[in-house]
Parts: sequence; C-alpha cells; structure tokens
Amino acid sequence: MTTTLDPPIRIGKPAVAALGLLAIATGALESVVTPTLPLLQRELAMSPAEGALLSVMLLITGALITPIAGKLGDRYGGERVLIRLMAVVCAGGLVSAVAPNLPVLLLGQVLQGAMVGALPLSFILVRRHLPEGESKVAIGVVSGLFVGGGMAGTLAAGPVAEGLSRHWMFALPTIAVIGSTLLVARLIPHAPPGRSPDTGIDLPGFALLSGTLITLMLVLALAPDIATRPLVLGALITVLAAFTAGWVTVERRAVTPMVDLRMLARPAVWKSCVLTFVICVGTSVAVYLVPQLLAAPADAYGFGADATEIGLILLPGAVTAALAGPISGLGARRFGSRAVVTTGIVLMAAALISLAVAHSEMWHLVVGKAMIALANGLCVTAMVTSTATSVDHADTGIATSLVLVTRVVGFAVGAQLSGALLTAATPPGSDVPAESAFITGFILAGIVTTTALLVARTLRRGARK
Repeated sequence: MTTTLDPPIRIGKPAVAALGLLAIATGALESVVTPTLPLLQRELAMSPAEGALLSVMLLITGALITPIAGKLGDRYGGERVLIRLMAVVCAGGLVSAVAPNLPVLLLGQVLQGAMVGALPLSFILVRRHLPEGESKVAIGVVSGLFVGGGMAGTLAAGPVAEGLSRHWMFALPTIAVIGSTLLVARLIPHAPPGRSPDTGIDLPGFALLSGTLITLMLVLALAPDIATRPLVLGALITVLAAFTAGWVTVERRAVTPMVDLRMLARPAVWKSCVLTFVICVGTSVAVYLVPQLLAAPADAYGFGADATEIGLILLPGAVTAALAGPISGLGARRFGSRAVVTTGIVLMAAALISLAVAHSEMWHLVVGKAMIALANGLCVTAMVTSTATSVDHADTGIATSLVLVTRVVGFAVGAQLSGALLTAATPPGSDVPAESAFITGFILAGIVTTTALLVARTLRRGARK
C-alpha cells in the first residue's frame, strides 16, 4: 500500500505564518533592484542597456523555473522542492550581496530568480495540508504578504543602499529569507509525492528556452552598438534563430513539453498571449524609464532623485498594482473580461502618451506610473483568469505557463529596448541621455499598447454575474 493514500497531515497557524514570512522576505529581495537601478548603474559603471539586462534577469529565470518547479513538487513533494529552491535563492542573494561587478551581480540575479517558483509551491503546500476553506484564506494571506514584502523592499532598498551600501540591500533580505526558510523546513511536514514519478521533465526544452531568452537579451543589449560590432551582433542573431528553431522543434515533439506550443492553436490562448506580451512591453518601458527620469540631473530635465526618493515615488504604483488584481476580478464578474482588458489598454496607452507630453513635474510621474500599474494589473489578471477558465482542468497549467513565459518575454523586451534607446541617445563622454529618448520610448510604448485593442475587440465578453 502506498503512502499517497494516507490522509494529509494538518498544519497549524505557525506553519502558515512561516510561509507568510518567507513570502515577505522573497518579495522584499525581489523588489530591491528597481528603485536602486540608477545607483547600481553609477557604482558599477553600467550602460542603460546593461541596467535593463540586470532588471530582467530574475524574471527570466523565474519563467524557466516555475513550470518545472510544479512538476518536481508533484514528484518529490512540495516541501522538499521549496526548501531546495530557497537554498538556490539564498545563494543568489549572497552572491548579489558580495558582487564586485556586473557579471557577478547578474549571476546572483539568475540564482535569485528561483524564488518565482516558491509562491506556487507555497500554494500547493497550503492546499495539501489545510481544508478547502482554510486554504483559500491562507493563500490570500500569503499572496498579500508577498506583495507587502515587495512594497517594503521598494521603500527600504534606497535608505539601506545609501546609508550602508548596495551590498547590504541584498544581504538583509537574504538573511530574512534564510531564517524564514529554516522555519518552513521545521514546521511544514514532509509529504509523499502527489502522483507517480513517471512524468518526465523536458530538460532539452528547458535548455533551449534558456538559450533563446538569454541570447535575445544579449541581442537587445548590444543593439545600440551595431555600428561598432556588427559581426558580433550578427552572430548572436544567428544563434538566437538556431535556439528558437530548436526549441520549437523539441517542444512540438516532446511527450511532456515544458511549454506545449500546440496550445497556441486555441484562439483564447493565443489571444491572451498576444495581449499579455503587448501590455507587458508597455508596462516595462515605464518601469524602466521612470526611475531613470527621476534620477536624471535636475539641471537637465530630471529631478536628481536619490534611491530613497525613487522608492517613495514608486510606492503609489506598487499599492495600485496590489489593488489591481481584486479590482480586475470584480470587474470581470460584473462587466466581462473584454471590458476589463479594453479599459486597461486604454488607460495604459493614455498614461504612456501623457508621460511623453508631460513629465516636468514630480506628480506627472507619480500619477502616470500608478495608472500604468493599475492598467497592467487589470489586464494581466483578466488574461490569466480568462486563459485558465477557457481550457480543460488538465490543461490549466500548460495554458497559464504559456501566458507566464509571454509575460516575462514582454517585460524583458520592453526593458531592453528602453535601455537601448537611452544608450543610443547618450552623447560620448556623458552619462546623461538626451530627453528625446524618454519621449520616444513613451510614445512608442503607447502606440504598441494601442495595437492591443485590435485583439481585445475579438475577445469573448466573458462571464458576468
């Protein structure tokens, strides 16, 4: 008789609290780069394009790790996989804390990206060890604490980096992650696998997708230097094409693909992916450009804001993003998903164009960034929900993983293109880009976002209650 038939061991409030503490710590560690990116660029002599690469490396790893983490959780037990993932995250946080240069810091961010798979594993543990009613409450609490940790990291990163050093802004949340991981290991019981260990892991697909995403980021980062390094860029584009073709071929033939591309044939799925990509491109342009604009010298066109001030200015956007999920859910039930997505697209496009026209006052950036965060949350939440409910239960993970990968690619492309614009617009011997680069970036992002209306108008209205 196998142990999988045994009733699950109940966990108490201390165990849920430990998962909540882990969510706070990982949320804080994930969020420290955005408000301090201008500071990191100065201290590590990074170009804007290199800064954009740093800002998305964690997300790229997360997109790769998350689909595999769920399968490993089924195979070996959620608690075991969660602890091992957090060991990788802790190692990444320590590497980031001691990093003397950009390559080492990039390595640290790659390792930290394993944290993206931690939240779904926490949900698996909660659902396995708690009754349905209690598990829903616990999942809501853990999700909320992760968002709260992100806000805390956004606020604290600047003061810590300026008062102590950039090393401590990684070290302190890493110490918190280590402590909360030890608590989780002590309080969460070991569980047997949820299913038989015959579901394969698509390692070739994982390797090829890793190569595709990393090469894509390198191509975008080097794009401003095409005149000086055309052969290098051409070689990278060739490698990118080979990785992409190889990944598509492998995924179409794999028995248990990492990302089932056949799912893209379904209209609900490919429309969600297209919309998610476009919306995330627009969002990431603002996420990258607004802190750069705030940090630009006040005697030029910026505000000369330090990392602490940038964190405070970005906080309203973080709060708005936290509220967007519930608002999107309520709106979809009342008016349908198409109405929510259309509203988000119009709101985001208007905010981006407004930032291009008006960015001379601090409140312009605060309001614009908050509107974009709200619009992104409305759209992405509606898209994930719509995708998850438009396919069979057995296909939910496959379909939502496609949206996840598309989201990360959209964020990465938007950030890298923004960094490339600023790099190309920076005069020789200066570290201040021309103001026109920001205007161009916001306008292009607004135009790209507006094109999403062509797809949104073909969506089904969705359920209304």
